[in-house]
Amino acid sequence: MPITRITELRGDGIGPELQESVHSIAAALPIETQFDSIDWTLENRERNGDQPIDQAEASMRDTKLAIKYPTVTKTRSPNALIRRRCDFSVIYRPAISIAGIDSNFKENVNLHIVRIATGGTYDDPGQLVGVDAAVSLRLVERGPCTQAAHFAFDLARKKGLTYKGEHYRVTSSSKHTIQRVTDGLFESIVKDVHQYYPDVPHQVELFDALLGKIILTPQDYEVVLVLNEYGDFLSDMASGLVGSLGTGASGNYSFDGDNHVDIAMFDPAGGTAPDIAGQDLCNPTAALLALGMLLDHVDRYDVGHALRMAVLSAIRDQECTRDLGGKLGTRDFTQVVIDRLRDELSK
Repeated sequence: MPITRITELRGDGIGPELQESVHSIAAALPIETQFDSIDWTLENRERNGDQPIDQAEASMRDTKLAIKYPTVTKTRSPNALIRRRCDFSVIYRPAISIAGIDSNFKENVNLHIVRIATGGTYDDPGQLVGVDAAVSLRLVERGPCTQAAHFAFDLARKKGLTYKGEHYRVTSSSKHTIQRVTDGLFESIVKDVHQYYPDVPHQVELFDALLGKIILTPQDYEVVLVLNEYGDFLSDMASGLVGSLGTGASGNYSFDGDNHVDIAMFDPAGGTAPDIAGQDLCNPTAALLALGMLLDHVDRYDVGHALRMAVLSAIRDQECTRDLGGKLGTRDFTQVVIDRLRDELSK
């Protein structure tokens, strides 16, 4: 059996506990994994400067695959540094309702948010104009837009059919009627790429209208493709709709010259939670869902699906951590997932 080699970026706070949970699950999988573990703790980054970033980049360019745990940002963001080093241009974040998690929003959500991870105004801090005004440059680039569009249409095609028997749709969203040049370029690129995916439905929504429509009729949206700032806003709103920021996982992607994924890095969306670190209290759900996304990416969707079903069924039955209404610690919840994973794999 071939070995799946994974670069592992160790983190701060609850990072070691998430790492332990991921390793326990990986050991129960019907595939052989090998972790190239790199110390990304704040202490090591402050002591050794760019060396941990250099090590991470070299390993990821070799394995093409990584999982990252939460890290503290004190002076420089390691997330931002590695994104630049590896040319990550797309972030994919699912936001899906989970049975057993109480939410103020009662409709079912099944959103797959594809965010262009570069440009917008985020790459330019701006500058003052005199003392009473400020300006920043907003950048939209053809390359990342093209890569993100291919990724979104590929994702919709792979997801297949909705419960209604319809193909997953791609909704591209922006303010192209106002930002006619920048957002207009984005929408024109998406339209051009769509020609390669005639079997995948595509629709365009103005971003402000989209936010309202998702709340009113979330069942009308599956894959949503957006520019940098819009993706930031939408991801957090969607996390609120499904009831928890702590269950979100995401993928970060760079691409080759043919717009195929080159390097993929997966991580839980939550922070380091230093107040509960080392107490067997943290919720590893997001880290395990990130591992599931990694398995999908290496064409082991069968195993990734089994892992997701194990995690989600445990939460549904309230065999989960305290933040989700259960009574289990991190290790006990991980063991419950392992037991359920074995049942799923035996089906």
